[in-house]
Parts: sequence; C-alpha cells; structure tokens
Amino acid sequence: MLCTRLTNARVLTMDPEHPVAHDVGIWRGRIVGLDAAVTSLPAREVVDLQGATVLPGFIDSHVHLAWAGLKANTPSIAPCERVEDVLAVIAEAAARPAVPGAWVDVAGYDQRALGRHLTAAEIDRVSQGRKIFLMHDSGHACVVNTAVLDLLPADVPHQDGFLAESAMTAVRRLRLPYSQEELADAIERAGRTCLAEGITAAAEAGIGGGLLGHSPVELGAYQLLRDQGRLPLRVQLMAAGDTLRPRAAHRDDGIPRALDLGLRTGFGDDWLSLGALKIYTDGGMMARTAALTEPYEGMDHTGQFQDDPERLAQLVVDGHLAGWQLAVHAIGDRAADLALDALERAQRLRPRPDARHRVEHAGLIRPDQLPRFARLGVSAVVQPNFLRYFGDDYADVMGERRAPWMYRGRGFLDHGVTLVGSSDRPVTDGSPLRAVQFMVERASTSGRAIGPDEGITVDEALHAYTVAGAYACHWDDSAGSLTPGKRADLVVLGDDPRRVDTSRIGDIEVVATYVDGRTGKAGL
Repeated sequence: MLCTRLTNARVLTMDPEHPVAHDVGIWRGRIVGLDAAVTSLPAREVVDLQGATVLPGFIDSHVHLAWAGLKANTPSIAPCERVEDVLAVIAEAAARPAVPGAWVDVAGYDQRALGRHLTAAEIDRVSQGRKIFLMHDSGHACVVNTAVLDLLPADVPHQDGFLAESAMTAVRRLRLPYSQEELADAIERAGRTCLAEGITAAAEAGIGGGLLGHSPVELGAYQLLRDQGRLPLRVQLMAAGDTLRPRAAHRDDGIPRALDLGLRTGFGDDWLSLGALKIYTDGGMMARTAALTEPYEGMDHTGQFQDDPERLAQLVVDGHLAGWQLAVHAIGDRAADLALDALERAQRLRPRPDARHRVEHAGLIRPDQLPRFARLGVSAVVQPNFLRYFGDDYADVMGERRAPWMYRGRGFLDHGVTLVGSSDRPVTDGSPLRAVQFMVERASTSGRAIGPDEGITVDEALHAYTVAGAYACHWDDSAGSLTPGKRADLVVLGDDPRRVDTSRIGDIEVVATYVDGRTGKAGL
C-alpha cells in the first residue's frame, strides 16, 4: 500500500525518460512510481491536486540559513535613505534593555542608500556607550562605533568605522559566539521560509569560520535541530576553508590539511551532511570589494583578495588533495582567474574527474574564462536575484562593456558548463521562481535589460534549480528529478512556469511543499 498518491496533476518530472506525468506514488519518503504504475494501487492518502503543477523540490545551492534567521529578528535600518533616520533606529536599538556589555546588532546596512558610509563618530552620538555593529547587507563589511574600534589591534585597517573583509572578521572575533540554541532557532526560522518558497534542500555556504561563521561549534546547532525533529528541510553544510588545520597524517594519504578525524565531503545522511569546503577569494560587488582585472567604473580601485593570492591558491590545492569538493567564492573576474588557476593546478597534482568543484557566484566572467570552466568541469553557482534587485547598480559600476558578463546564463550553458541556481539568502530575495523569471527575461525590477543575450529558457532555468542543484551537491542519485527511487521532495505550484507569460513566473503561488513525502513536516 502506498503512503500517498498525488493525482490529477501536471507533473514536470525533469526526467527525460518520463518528462510529464499525472500521478505520483509515494512510499516511506520515496517515489515508487508514476502514472499507470501506481494509479491502481491502494494508498493511505490520495491527494487530488486539481490540475496543479508539480515539480521536484527546488534546491538552493548557496544559502546562509543562520544569518538569515538571525537577521529576521534583528532591528533593521532598511530602507532608510537619510543618515538621521538610520541614527534614530540605532538609538532605539541601543536603548533596549540588555545584559551589561552586550553588543547592539543592526541589520540592513547598505551605503548605496545613503550615498556614503556612516562613520563611527556619527554612531557614537546615539550609542549610549554600547558597542554597535552594523552588518553590511553583502556580508562582506560592517560599520562599528568607537567603543568597538578601541578593542581592535592597531593594525586592523578601517575607514572611520567601516571595515571590510578580513578587517570585519577581526571585529567578529571580539564577540562571544552565538549559542547553539540561538543558532538552531534562527536556522529553523529561515528553513521554514525556504519551505514556503518551494525549497526542499539547501547548501549552507560556510560554517565554523570564514566571514560568516557564527560559532566554532556551529555544526552542533544543525545536529540539535536534527535530533529534535525541527530541521525543516535537507541541509548540506560547507565547512569554511580556515577550519582546516595541518595534520600529521600518514605520508601515503597525501593530506596536508584536514578537519579533525579526517571528515570531508560526503559525511552524513539524507537530512544533514557535510558538503564542499568553502574558500573565499575576494569580496562582493555591493561593497565594491570583488576582485576585478580592471577598475570599477568611475573608481580608482579593482577590489581585493581576502588574503595573499598564493596562500589562497594553496588552500584550494590542499583542500583538493584532502578529498574535498571545493566551493570557491569568486565574484570578480580576477578572483575567478585565481580560482581556475588553483583548481587546474590541484587536478594536475591529483586528478579527481568527479570532484565536482564549484565556483560560487561567478559574478563577472570574461568570455575567455568560459572555456576554462568547461575544460575543468567546474560548475557555476550563480544568484540571478542579485541582478534582479541590484542589477542597475552593478551594471553602472561594471560599465557597458562588462555588464553583459555578469551572472551569466547562456554563456555557461553554450560552453557545456553546469549552471546552478541559488540565492545567497539573506543577501537578497531567496525565491527560486523570481530567480527563474530573471534568468529568462534578464530584466531588473526597474525594467532595465542586463545582458539580454545571457537569457535562457524556462526549462533551462528550472533545470538549474533542480537537476543541476542536485548534481552540484552530489545528490543526483536521490534528488533533482521525480524519478522512481528518488526522494519524495516536491513542490506544488498554482500554475505551470512553462505556460504562463514570463513576467508572471515570479508570482506563481507555491501551494504546498513536500519533503520526504510529507507537507511541511520536519525531518525526524
């Protein structure tokens, strides 16, 4: 007997062997058959979907769940556009009762809305003696007041309280890590938002270190959720690159650096597993720290690397030698050069044809870099909603010649590169459907066309959020398509993205999300 049979649906399976179905049979969290194979079988529950469209659950291959959940419960200055209004929000947050010495966190900071950066002196006027921390929306910078600056070593660079990249990391190290309970609550909160958008699995892009690690024992928060049956969706965790340490392993193992016990990509189960090693090479376009080969338009700088380039390259090589899948953050084209050079060097030293290394963001990729992605078998994990919401600004700072190279679609596919969809939540909107719409029409919210020749078809965009996402996370044997034997993770939509006008795709209703064959149930 089936546990559930979904019937009277338009099922887009993403499986070329059986592309469309009307019935799906589910037993113990797995798909056991389609159409005639299950229509006559008894089932404990039969759900008539009344013609709704069913797709494999969306996979968001690059998110920050803990950060997203924490941000949702943090006072925000968005969408303030005047310094006075920003200071009023900070003053209100600083006046809230708190334990002695507690920091004041404020979210939603983006200097572009103000036309300049806030200064430590301005924040001092309303801080009431407390330590103030404003996280930049990009996750690559912050602004703090003098009470925080006074705690930093003298060699940490800042500009009137603005600190970017490694300097921001120095600030974060002054603070006590979040507790596992706090993190677990935040992750659950963000996970349920993902479910509401049809996302059934996600890759958490960096825990335990790096720019956005929240605790050296951060993995424990996910295990806590798993143990308590509160993990809303399947999660793959990327360990931050700086969590690797030199280990005195056997010489024949060829492992220069590793996590304790030699843990690496693949450890875990269907609900919680260890994925790629996350390595940051540069910053971000929003903070103007993405590493470019030519200056930002109208500016006299080309962004920055996170560390000495050779040290970054060596970390990539060491991670590869230790058996990790690598997720290399590279937004600018100069950073992409570093990433591709290091990955090529690593593969020469120890060939691993199915390593499935990834470049995260691939925000600005020159035409000459596309064949290198293909030759190395590297996936491009892009965030289409960056251009949907920030595209006007990004296009301005890249200039007319380079703007079409941003967050490519067609260019990657035409070169045989695996194109993977993701959000980088909470940097911007996490909706896969709105991202799919942008991938097709390549228009920002203002209507500005950004690299229209990079537009792809609806089928190709859906593939990026299902089949390609499963491939990038080594889940292709169990997810990404509605195929017998795979997980019963699926999303029910109020309309078919392939049949509606492109401008309506982002507004299609998510009727229900099934994980493990159940609607909205936490993993047990």
